[in-house]
Amino acid sequence: MTAPDLLERILARVDALRPVSGFPVVDEIRAEADRIAAAHPDRVTRTTIGASRLGEEIVDYAVGEGPSIVIVGGVHPNEPIGFHTALALLRDLAEERGPAAELGGRWHIVPCIDPDGARLNESWFADPGDRIGYARGFYRPAPVEQVEWSFPLDHRGIVFDDPMPETRALMGLMDETEPALIVGLHNGELGGVYYYATPDLVGAIDALHAIPAHLGLPLDRGEPEFAGSEPLAEAVFPELTSIDMIDALEEMGIDPTPHVVSGGTGDYGRLFGASAFVAELPYWSHPASDDTSGSGRSYREVLLRRAEELDELGAVLLRALERAEPHLAIDSPLRRGATAFAHMMAGSGDEARQRAAAPESDREATVAEAFSNEDHPRMFRLRFGTMLARTLRAEVVAGTAAPAVRLALADLETHLEAWYREADAHQETLEVLPIEKLVGVQLGTVLAAADAALALRAPGAPG
Repeated sequence: MTAPDLLERILARVDALRPVSGFPVVDEIRAEADRIAAAHPDRVTRTTIGASRLGEEIVDYAVGEGPSIVIVGGVHPNEPIGFHTALALLRDLAEERGPAAELGGRWHIVPCIDPDGARLNESWFADPGDRIGYARGFYRPAPVEQVEWSFPLDHRGIVFDDPMPETRALMGLMDETEPALIVGLHNGELGGVYYYATPDLVGAIDALHAIPAHLGLPLDRGEPEFAGSEPLAEAVFPELTSIDMIDALEEMGIDPTPHVVSGGTGDYGRLFGASAFVAELPYWSHPASDDTSGSGRSYREVLLRRAEELDELGAVLLRALERAEPHLAIDSPLRRGATAFAHMMAGSGDEARQRAAAPESDREATVAEAFSNEDHPRMFRLRFGTMLARTLRAEVVAGTAAPAVRLALADLETHLEAWYREADAHQETLEVLPIEKLVGVQLGTVLAAADAALALRAPGAPG
């Protein structure tokens, strides 16, 4: 359990974070981290651990002594809250201030592990409160091109052994440091705060609840991201690994091959016995996100509606892709991601439909469950409809678009503009959350998780 005096110092630290209005772009992240390292050469060791596919330098900034803690920002490049968190941690450690400097350990901070992907999102970093603006500039890599989900895997017939350079850089850092704790700096999109943690970090749970409460942010009490995941505590779920997801999907009678194609950081971290922690923070909240009262709606009907809307989305995306794909001339991360997610959406309603058929779904849905299931298809429409449209527009702008590509884009844009209008109509019900409070939750809970992980490695700790 996090000691009361440490929790008090963590709360004081997060209260001191200054207001911010947007997110730093890649060049700003690198310049600030380098400035901190240059100002404290006796404290900070700067090491290039690899390069991105386009040749961007990937840097580790190491501070302190003791068991290693690996902090990785930008693991999903559409999740930039962690850029602020990584820089705040580095600044505190370099300047020997606050609870970070008191905890001990050798901190390895990689502020941006996927600079190529981050650059494809930078158009909305200055104004992240506008959900439609966010959607119009959205990019997320295809699953096998996501740094945290492209580790080697060989489990139940699913084999992957072609990690990309960014993942190899992170693998090399983990091989060298054998971390006690690894933290991917993620964030969600809409709802409340929730976490993933290895069960050995149970001592941090009280702090994981106290820190967002102190900052006035709700916990997310809606559907878990991975269906059927049993929480360790309210809004605290077991670490997600590819191996565990494959096993769970097969137990549910669902073919895992369309859903899991490669290993994750957690799978690789288990080689070292590393603890793992993730704090998921939303950009926007809604009163329904943490409302556990009855919705008056059947949980089965809620799931079936979700499945129907996901099927409709998959059909729209696949129709546009199948019409355009034979004529696409530009290979890019955006195209590969849009293609992968279009195919993924085509079968994404099956899981909800299968759960709806289970006897335990014959109950009333909570308000939070109904809301999260309703917004899930909306989120995917905005994300993946936009990515495919951006892919097709790139062909038009480059002058390589065949008539079939232009027709596919025109049809898709009709749907996309309707999806934007629908999301815009809901936007007035959303609360745009202050970025410094989101950073505060992430920074504070990372400190609590690090304290718990280091306690497990302390001399005399139960083994």
